[in-house]
Amino acid sequence: MAETLSSLQDLATTAATPVEAPVYVQKIDKLGRAYATGKRKNAVARVWIKPGTGKITINARPLDVYFARPVLRMILQQPLGITKRIDQYDLTVTVAGGGLSGQAGAVRHGLSKALTHYEPELRTILKREGFLTRDSRVVERKKYGKRKARRSFQFSKR
Repeated sequence: MAETLSSLQDLATTAATPVEAPVYVQKIDKLGRAYATGKRKNAVARVWIKPGTGKITINARPLDVYFARPVLRMILQQPLGITKRIDQYDLTVTVAGGGLSGQAGAVRHGLSKALTHYEPELRTILKREGFLTRDSRVVERKKYGKRKARRSFQFSKR
């Protein structure tokens, strides 16, 4: 049971044990891959990483074919660039749902989580950049009596 403290001197005499930071352990399957799931809007990405030459495959297609826009490729490769691991891992990704922008964000989220499973010491770098936090913003639903979620029909006096 916890002892009651009656003064500040009692507090100083009791040796408070410092809370230790959790120790993160490497999570790898029997094939030597790390797996993570990333989500953004309605897109869900399943990401597997393993040591390799930097080959990225998304839904059985190369990165340049699946994400044709350079901005989407840049979003996807941000975690690798920040951790300086551009050509060290091969990525296998399956992504479904949403549009291309949401899918790129989901792959970035999954890749960041997979990197922390493979190399736990990268967690602080990725966490500081905000790549491990799921962006929870989704499209607001349409309300009845409205044209869209908030837009009203045009008013006419007639």
